[in-house]
This record gives sequence, structure tokens and C-alpha cells, in this order.
Amino acid sequence: MRIISGKYKGKRLIAPAKLPVRPTTDFAKEALFNILNNQFYFEQLQVMDLFAGTGNISFEFASRGAKQVTAVDAHYACIKYISKVKQELSFPITPVKSDVFSYLEKTLLKATIIFADPPYDFTKESFAKIPELVQERNLLLEQGSLIIEHSKHTDLSDLDGFLIQRKYGGTIFSFFEF
Repeated sequence: MRIISGKYKGKRLIAPAKLPVRPTTDFAKEALFNILNNQFYFEQLQVMDLFAGTGNISFEFASRGAKQVTAVDAHYACIKYISKVKQELSFPITPVKSDVFSYLEKTLLKATIIFADPPYDFTKESFAKIPELVQERNLLLEQGSLIIEHSKHTDLSDLDGFLIQRKYGGTIFSFFEF
């Protein structure tokens, strides 16, 4: 995995081999950040990266100057790796080891962008719980967006707050606003 842009543009990061993750491809990540670059000033962003895995998305936001990134994942080794890279590169990332749904139910933090990359084999009900909790708990700052990454086999267009989706190969980003 590599950081595409910002302070650490081109930096390659090697995550431990045994992490239970499916990192967002560079192709899809670059497309996503091209969209976000036209909508937001990265230096003003507060970001939540849910199901953070290797921290791929968190590192990209941090490299581009995001003010604060909270990376949430339930797997200890993922959080340990994110913490290690955060220290090495002095990124403004707060790693949180937690079940994402428990975290969303309890957090007092709000974010400009909430990015969720749950397992592609989630049930529709599990996917639906993400925007439901974000809206219920009012976790987006004004003009904020929830972005859920999922496979082309999942359709989230009927969920509350759905705005638009963008497809890149087998990856889809669904955008929500509340």
C-alpha cells in the first residue's frame, strides 16, 4: 500500500501479512480522494475511519493535512500497526480498539467525514446500521459526509440519507448526507 498524495506522497507502507483486512485499492482510493479534493479543504477535516484495518485511508487523510483522524477497528494487531505508523510519521491519528457499532453508540466525537469500510460480506442490515447510527447520534458536522465502501453486489441506495454512489472496479463508494 502507498500514500498517494500530501506530505508523504509515494511512501510505501508494508502492513503485517496476517492482518484480517482487505485494503482499499490504490485505484479506488485515488478516485475517492479526487472526489473529496473537490469538496473539502483537508486541513479543516475531522475524520472517523471505521473498520480502519491497515489504516490505509487514515494515513491518506493525515498525509493530506487532516486536522484529526480517529481510526476505529476491533482487531488489536490493526490498531497496533496504525499506532506504529502514526508514531513514525507524526500523524494526527487517534487509534481506537473497539467494535465499530459500540463505538458509534457511545462516542461524543463528531466528524466532517466518516468513512466506513466494513467487511464486504456484511448483511444488508449490518450495512444499514452504520448510517442509522450516524444519523441517530448526529455524528456528522455541518456539511459532512458519510462514505461507505462496499462491493458491487451490495445496494445501499434505498437507505436514509443516500446521496450518490461511485463505482471503481469491484468497489463502490456510497455517499450519505443527513
